[in-house]
Amino acid sequence: MRSFLFLLALLPTALPALGQNVHTHPLPPPEGPVVLVNARIHPVSRGVIEDGRLRMEDGRIVAVGGEEVSLAGAKVIDLGGLSVYPGLIAANSVLGLVEIEAVRATVDQTEVAAVAPEVRAEIAFNPDSELIPVTRANGVLSVLVRPQPGEGSLITGRSALMALDGWTWEDMRIAGPVALHLAWPSEFVPEGLPDTMREEWLKAVRERRRRLDLSFAEARAYAKAPPPALPDLRWEAMRGLFDGSLPLFIHADDASAIEQALAFAREQQVRAVLVGGAEAWKVAATLRQDGVPVILGGTHVLPLRRHDPVDAVFANALRLHEAGVRFAIASPGDAFSSSNERNLPYQAASAVAHGLPHEEGLRAITLYPAQILGVDDRLGSLDPGKDATLFVADGDPLEVSTRVLRAFVRGREVDLDNRHLRLYEKYRAKYRQAGGGPGQP
Repeated sequence: MRSFLFLLALLPTALPALGQNVHTHPLPPPEGPVVLVNARIHPVSRGVIEDGRLRMEDGRIVAVGGEEVSLAGAKVIDLGGLSVYPGLIAANSVLGLVEIEAVRATVDQTEVAAVAPEVRAEIAFNPDSELIPVTRANGVLSVLVRPQPGEGSLITGRSALMALDGWTWEDMRIAGPVALHLAWPSEFVPEGLPDTMREEWLKAVRERRRRLDLSFAEARAYAKAPPPALPDLRWEAMRGLFDGSLPLFIHADDASAIEQALAFAREQQVRAVLVGGAEAWKVAATLRQDGVPVILGGTHVLPLRRHDPVDAVFANALRLHEAGVRFAIASPGDAFSSSNERNLPYQAASAVAHGLPHEEGLRAITLYPAQILGVDDRLGSLDPGKDATLFVADGDPLEVSTRVLRAFVRGREVDLDNRHLRLYEKYRAKYRQAGGGPGQP
């Protein structure tokens, strides 16, 4: 008993080690208007404004331009020629649901049920995650948090768009539910699988497809029937699919699975978005014809097939752009990606390095995800009326050497201190004490 009480006494000190951010907290909102001046403003929706001004009031952008932007009654921040960009949007993430992948107590990303449309990802979101300050320190200021599929999962639940600043998940939610997520049962069998295992794989896929059809049939019948005295939360969560108010985000990578998923969306007459899309370029014509946008699951992943060209993933965005398919660039959205969401601009940079126009690469992580997620009236570009969610940098955010120096979320400046910065300062002090110069790593 004494040992048990001793462990309970240690628990409060152990929790911070499991990812509780105790170093940063939301700053108070500004007391009045704020105007950024002497800035190189990148609205994204239009051309760059040199020596520009941007005025923020009550969490919104009220004016963007030159000397015509009023300074009256405002706190003026002279940026000395630094660049201003809209906050980057990570459109496929489990940030806040996964802290340390190897520590089960910090992982809350998956439901055990195969059909769980009632799940809401934002309720499990941890506003004190140590990974949030790390992510926003590189300009990523909004994330779409979505449930991950588990073994045998089909309908995994609903996602929400979260701002990376706030005291609680209720404070941080921008929009939700944003979409219902479906893990498409793919017939793509990993290479080298024995014939017996291959047949078991395909048998399981057929069973999941049968269950998927049955679930949609039940949900559609439920939506058409008079409201019951005791609601079924599963089918209530799917009502929006059938009246067009809620899109279906279908996660699929190989070309065959994508074609099957698109046929399913046409059959069900739902508003679909493809997520992942490693081989989306192979079915670009169908995607354009059906008007289905794509959220690419990152460029820092291997090609799907061993015989694919080495640049198959890197050039995916360019091929979609050339085919006229709407797309955004995100991360793979798995548990490993939660600690690397800060690398979102470099996912886009890799596509730019393989032919995607630079302005398209920047829009692919700002304006285009905002449009696909249905929040382009609030985020994605620096235009009057939108949320004042933006960052100040000393260069191009697609360049690894660029530093984010200040950031604002809904008009409130955020603390850019983070665990990576603290570790950098710690070990820089070590090398200084050992006689190294200040520029030493």
